[in-house]
Amino acid sequence: MEVHDGAELCFPQLLNTSCRKPLISWSEVVFFRCLLSSLSVLTVALNLLVIISISHFRQLHTPTNLLLLSLSVSDFIVGLVTLPGEMLRKTSCWFLGDHICALYMYVTTLTISASVGNMVLISIDRYVSICQPLHYPTRVTVRTVKLCNFLCWLCSFLYRIVLIKDMLFQNDMYVSCYGKCEFFIDYIGGFVDVFVNFIIPVTVIIVLNLRVFVVAVSQARAMRSHITAVTLQHSVTVTSRKSELKAARTLGILIAVFLICFIPYHCVCLVGVDLLNTYFGILVISVFCFNPCLNPLIYALFYPWFRRAIKLIVTLQILQPGSREANIL
Repeated sequence: MEVHDGAELCFPQLLNTSCRKPLISWSEVVFFRCLLSSLSVLTVALNLLVIISISHFRQLHTPTNLLLLSLSVSDFIVGLVTLPGEMLRKTSCWFLGDHICALYMYVTTLTISASVGNMVLISIDRYVSICQPLHYPTRVTVRTVKLCNFLCWLCSFLYRIVLIKDMLFQNDMYVSCYGKCEFFIDYIGGFVDVFVNFIIPVTVIIVLNLRVFVVAVSQARAMRSHITAVTLQHSVTVTSRKSELKAARTLGILIAVFLICFIPYHCVCLVGVDLLNTYFGILVISVFCFNPCLNPLIYALFYPWFRRAIKLIVTLQILQPGSREANIL
């Protein structure tokens, strides 16, 4: 967003240290505020439904669902904190102070890292369940998943402190004027972040999901050839083909949505993190933050138990005694 000499100051009483108000049209302000606020409400609502569903019903306390729960928590925070903060940062002056700005930046980057880590864990869970089904019950347990979730959040917590420690504890060194809240990460830190938070996780996710797809297709073909002599050969063949197409479509959606939402943001970070503070940064961050809104739909909304859980939550039946033991599978 461009700021001209005729722009009004955020803090008129601070002539030499106040930032200027962004000069954007009223229509642009309305558009971006409606976009980000709608996205924020939708992200919070969808992820909150997932959190309540998995937390409340004991039947849903499975290893895979606990991974979805951790992912939904990070996505919920993105919708609750990141999106409203971006709306304030990009369409008006920042009136919450430098310390709140630093805290906001930390929480935002923390939840993003945790979300990416959770997606890697979900890919690993899928890989073990499809490629090593006999070992899945012993290797992937509720206790193991809880430990992995804890380590994911702990590593994200420590990693982000190291990456933006100067901004957190020496914020005065980076504040050029009062009224803005901007990311301040040096080129080396941004380059490292692209590798740690994007290239490596994306590579792991793609490799694991491609392996899962190959194994799933080979298993379907083996099963189809095994029952060739059965009288219901034709119907079984059709069913197998539908399963192959469904597996390919689901994996394609997971990978494509993740890459579409994450690539623009990290490409900008690779070129220069300062671009995130420009007018173009609003669109990049909006696309980037669209992924947490889609995650509940991709990972949870396709499951029948989620639709049943939504019905029980909306009708407030979860408030009845014994509702935790309800059969929704």
